Amino acid sequence: MTKTETGIPPGELADQNSRFESGGPEDVLRWADETFGQRAVQVSSFGLEDVALFDMYWRINEDARVMTLDTLRLPTETYTLFDQFQLRYRVEIEAQYPDLEAVRAMIREKGFNLFYKGVQNRKRCCGIRKVDPLNKALAGVDAWITGLRRDQGMDRGSIDIVEWDAQHGNYKINPLANWTFDQVREYVDANDVPYNELHDRGYPSLGCAPCTRAVEPGEDIRAGRWWWEGDPDAKECGLHIVEAASR
Repeated sequence: MTKTETGIPPGELADQNSRFESGGPEDVLRWADETFGQRAVQVSSFGLEDVALFDMYWRINEDARVMTLDTLRLPTETYTLFDQFQLRYRVEIEAQYPDLEAVRAMIREKGFNLFYKGVQNRKRCCGIRKVDPLNKALAGVDAWITGLRRDQGMDRGSIDIVEWDAQHGNYKINPLANWTFDQVREYVDANDVPYNELHDRGYPSLGCAPCTRAVEPGEDIRAGRWWWEGDPDAKECGLHIVEAASR
């Protein structure tokens, strides 16, 4: 039987996913903690899903790790939440930053707000500010935990709860894959989890300040991300490369 690089046979992984489908996110996080320990890290944008997920993770392991990508263009409200989180959970947020020389070169060539001038410019900015720092950070872990949900649309509808991430050579764990936005909101409210105040101003999805707006009633929850772009199914920054699900 072939194995992935870290030793979980594909058949066992498929069985594990089958069991997790009928369990809860806490079951997935407990397994991740037992399997990978401190070699696992939650990668968080500190949206509503992410704060709910970390609260669950912290209740399992008070030393749980959380990492974020500070693009240097986040909303002030997001930085406020970072401070609130560190006080509430006594956790160090492992902030990852873009290479400043790459940022300078990009700005010299294309300008500060290049992302408004075409999809390729936007993808370049996302690549330098988010994708490259994530790739470097994930080189040192065996598993990363995300707040992705299938009902967020795009290719996310095919994600497994636990996947082998060939791009980064580790496991990608999505404990909230089969949850809805309403379930996330109920958990946050029931457990008094600190969250970004922008969610109360019509921002269901959060990113960099110049690339995120509030959505109108009835709009898709991702409509506020890169709203000037026409294709709603292309609203990804490159962090989440979805491969065919194994189930």
